[in-house]
Amino acid sequence: MNGLLGHTGVLLGFAAAVVGIIVLGVGLARGRPGALRGGRLYAPVILLGGVLAVVAMQRALISHDFSLNYVADNNSRTTPLLYSITGMWSALAGSILLWGVILGGYATALVWRFRARATDTLVAWAILVMYGVAAFFFALMLGPADPFRHVAGNIPTDGLGPNVLLQDNPLVLFHPPMLYLGLVGFTVPFAFAVASLITGRLDEDWQGETRRWTLFAWTFLTLGIVLGAWWSYQVLGWGGFWAWDPVENASLLPWLVGTAYLHSVMVSQRRGILRVWNLSLVVATFSLTILGTFLTRSGVIQSVHAFSTSTVGPLLLGFFGAVIALGVGLIAWRGDRLRSVGGIDSPLSREGAFLANNLLFVLFAFVVLLGTVFPLLYEAVASGSQVAVGAPYFNRLTIPIALALLFLMAVAPALPWRKTNTTVLRGRLAVPAALGVVTIVACVIGGIHGIEPLLAFGLGAFAAGSAGRALFLSVRAAWRGARAAGQTPGRAALAGWRGLVGRANGGMIVHIGIVLLAVGMTGATAFGQRGTVVLDRGATGYFAGHSVTFSGTRVVHTPSHTSRQAVLVVDGGGRFTPAITRFGAGTQPVGTPAVDSSWRSDVYLTINSIPDRGGAWTFGVVVQPLVMWLWIGGALVVIGSVLAAVPGRRRRPTDPVSAGVGSPGVGSRRAGSAAPTVIPTDPATDVGDDSGDALHQEPSGQGAPGSREPALAKEPR
Repeated sequence: MNGLLGHTGVLLGFAAAVVGIIVLGVGLARGRPGALRGGRLYAPVILLGGVLAVVAMQRALISHDFSLNYVADNNSRTTPLLYSITGMWSALAGSILLWGVILGGYATALVWRFRARATDTLVAWAILVMYGVAAFFFALMLGPADPFRHVAGNIPTDGLGPNVLLQDNPLVLFHPPMLYLGLVGFTVPFAFAVASLITGRLDEDWQGETRRWTLFAWTFLTLGIVLGAWWSYQVLGWGGFWAWDPVENASLLPWLVGTAYLHSVMVSQRRGILRVWNLSLVVATFSLTILGTFLTRSGVIQSVHAFSTSTVGPLLLGFFGAVIALGVGLIAWRGDRLRSVGGIDSPLSREGAFLANNLLFVLFAFVVLLGTVFPLLYEAVASGSQVAVGAPYFNRLTIPIALALLFLMAVAPALPWRKTNTTVLRGRLAVPAALGVVTIVACVIGGIHGIEPLLAFGLGAFAAGSAGRALFLSVRAAWRGARAAGQTPGRAALAGWRGLVGRANGGMIVHIGIVLLAVGMTGATAFGQRGTVVLDRGATGYFAGHSVTFSGTRVVHTPSHTSRQAVLVVDGGGRFTPAITRFGAGTQPVGTPAVDSSWRSDVYLTINSIPDRGGAWTFGVVVQPLVMWLWIGGALVVIGSVLAAVPGRRRRPTDPVSAGVGSPGVGSRRAGSAAPTVIPTDPATDVGDDSGDALHQEPSGQGAPGSREPALAKEPR
């Protein structure tokens, strides 16, 4: 029954995608509005097919239907309900099913969002591209990645159960779905990019209309990566959160390029430049999601996160090649029409900083991509010889790039569009720069040495000060505006609060979150200490200024596992229980760490060895400063991204091209032109970080040309 229902759902999703492609193709080729309207209706059918398949798979897992190969391999009668549910994305075929149903959801949301433009050829082409991607993934489920294949021969009475590492922490319920919501979400901007290139409607604001979709995908991917780091820290027992594992890198690559796109599209919207660059970033981001899928699901790499060898690898690699060929071919075809009217007037401008930002993000992605795929390329060329690329390569090349990005995060919010002068820039950056210098001096006095951590802390303070200054200006402008309108101090304070959490400030909150992430990573990696303590029951050991007392042991039995725990008291306070756990017979035992976490540092405890008969136990101890700020920073990034996506009213500049600059001052204009018009924008066009005028609401004052900031925000000079 489950297999029949599942196959029906997969076949329904595939058929709907294929028929939708045909209907839309006919409508576009023959100019039939009715066909374009009808083609939209297949998106919810794709979603329905995916939902049916998911319901069938979850029913099979929860009821332990071992007649299906997938259930027999990834479930058992003793598997707890939570891990039976998460078993759907614990292996290859189920993960493709999750991809398919999420893609159906995005396609349905897309046709609903643009329901008023059902006959628009740009939207129709975008939907057709979405259907094409859906057809590919549902086809995988009809072939080599069939999650509903029946067991050949006798049906087993019990299954093997999930991978032991995937049933040791409830984060497995959230981490993969968040990643998939992010990775699959990048299909939407890719579909519109292809549609704009095919239709030739390159000057329309399709990037603005899809920018919120990109931001939502980026936010989910960010959350997925942070949760993955937390899961690794809580489960794997090595005391780290990022190991430059190939599968970790596979999720990082589209995040890096997607971040570059979210910044560069602001330049395109504001100035009408970098069109080829933006389209290339969109194509690259989506392509890297497919490449990441290939790396994790083909079995070509060895990783704690990767799935076993399968036959989907060549198909995914072929699809990746097709996406690259399609994107590059269309960009080359429309090359002449993609030329920008103007250019960057000065490198010392917001657009100049964003371009530098983009180049650094792309360089970062290239370094990570090269280190990830080089072992595969070497093995292919060297006839089976293997080589490993480890953390030293990544750290040596990416840390300088990350420091440069922190510097740009500090400078870019203070730069106006088009150009500025050093006097204005000095006035805007003096306090943040002083904060950075003071931080470095304080670190040196506090005994911190090493150029990289000092630069990381100093530039982090510089960037946080710059973002904090932008937030302060927004709050002050909102408060002054409310007071000028005659509102009471209480209402003015409320207006100031709204100015702080408004969508225009989402980008600055994201920047502060990134700074906290950088500080947490620096503290944990540069100043972490690792060691062991050997203790008899009742004994106390000391490591890195912390005491660890071994007060006893206990054994916990459940239907799914047996756990042997050591009870440890850290610094005379809380009790923590690292454990060795065995899930079912014939499986390898898994170590489960215990963490004493505080805002200053974490004490990370593991069981390294247990004596056969009495005697001393050996415990691993890792002391890492500032780890908690990693998770706080990740939460701030997500909160800022959500705020940036909240609908609101914001003005849009009316001068999209490079041109001469008029007189300085508030609302400066070109000679003979009218004052710039302040108009509300489409909420979908303005959702990225540090894009909003509210982030930089001070006027150019005495010589910052091209500024359009309101006079309310003028600072006394």
